[in-house]
Amino acid sequence: MPSASPRTVRSVVFVEGVRTPFGRARPDGLYAGTRADDLAVKTVRELLRRHPELPPERIDEVAFAATTQTGDQGLTLGRTVGILAGLPQSVPGYAIDRMCAGGMTAVTTTASGIGVGALDITLAGGVEHMGHHPMGSGAEPNPRFVAERLVSADALNMGVTAENLHDRFPALTRDRADAFGVASQAKYAAALAAGRITPDLVAVGLRDPERGWGLATADEPPRPGTRLADIRNLATPFRAGGRVTAATSAPLTDGAAACLLAAEDAAEELGLGARMRLVSFAYAGVDPAVMGIGPVPATHKALHRAGLSIEDIGLFEINEAFAVQVLAFLDAFDIADDDPRVNPYGGAIAVGHPLASSGVRLMTQLAREFAERPDVRYGITTMCVGLGQGGTVIWENPHHADYEGYRPTATTTDGSTR
Repeated sequence: MPSASPRTVRSVVFVEGVRTPFGRARPDGLYAGTRADDLAVKTVRELLRRHPELPPERIDEVAFAATTQTGDQGLTLGRTVGILAGLPQSVPGYAIDRMCAGGMTAVTTTASGIGVGALDITLAGGVEHMGHHPMGSGAEPNPRFVAERLVSADALNMGVTAENLHDRFPALTRDRADAFGVASQAKYAAALAAGRITPDLVAVGLRDPERGWGLATADEPPRPGTRLADIRNLATPFRAGGRVTAATSAPLTDGAAACLLAAEDAAEELGLGARMRLVSFAYAGVDPAVMGIGPVPATHKALHRAGLSIEDIGLFEINEAFAVQVLAFLDAFDIADDDPRVNPYGGAIAVGHPLASSGVRLMTQLAREFAERPDVRYGITTMCVGLGQGGTVIWENPHHADYEGYRPTATTTDGSTR
């Protein structure tokens, strides 16, 4: 019986990413009257609109993530979102969950399928309507977790795990966290004013029983103009006398994000863009009581697999679930708190963190930063994950002089090049 021939791993490119404006998860928030799956549908339709050169029947898989898979973000999201978005019925889809890293995992899972030749083109994304589905709602953690001391009781409260990081690493002071939170707001405001945020957004029609029809075109959570003096006396809701405040935490958020991935040869065949190329990725587990440290071992693993060092990385997109979590990562790699390579457009403390969608937001921002910085060859998207995990993806910039591969030059709908 003949043996199977060895496979060559194919290169995977990030064609484009988009997201909805993010809204505050509260009864009067942007999306209080909008379904979660409709948010996801908007992102898929926008990707198809921006890429008329892509025949929809060429899409091989739709993977969509949500942390709370029930109600309007349940029912096998990838399949239902694909149907609702008007994809041919021949296009399959599925749902995925890795809590905050759900969208990131949708990307790396479908990219793996592309790499081994099982898929050519995929859609991957995430959605979270935390106003409809607060984190952990409907879940019933097994009592063995605490009764058998498998994890600390603290591990089930993300804010407490952030306080635990402050405890474990005394250098991670509240002053540093406060300064980082203020800087995130300032960097986001500057990026918005410079036109670096809006091109990746898709407007969402809104219907509110009391306020009537509307249109979401901008992020709701940011607080521009935040000063250190404004936040010094904020309460510490997760622990009396603690250090984590609303100003150093990502707000509860509603929103969706999605991206288009392709094998490099398929992208070239169809004339699709190639805004980034995937180099490597890794996930790692850590003590759930300090889940915020998860990006550190995940990044070590991803760098090792890529044959790179931290010095090779020119841009970092780190999810700001909490300021202390980002600071722990920076200290682990000897990076300054104000290093301009880190979250140049600000981060989740300003824009929000709709759990499963945030990984794709990081990637979409990095792709735009790559286009502005042809001097940077490699960038990282990384995030902590609830219950003690971290995820990291390393990307290569096709605008860099040393990049070898498909390098199209095309004009996007917003007038930039890719």
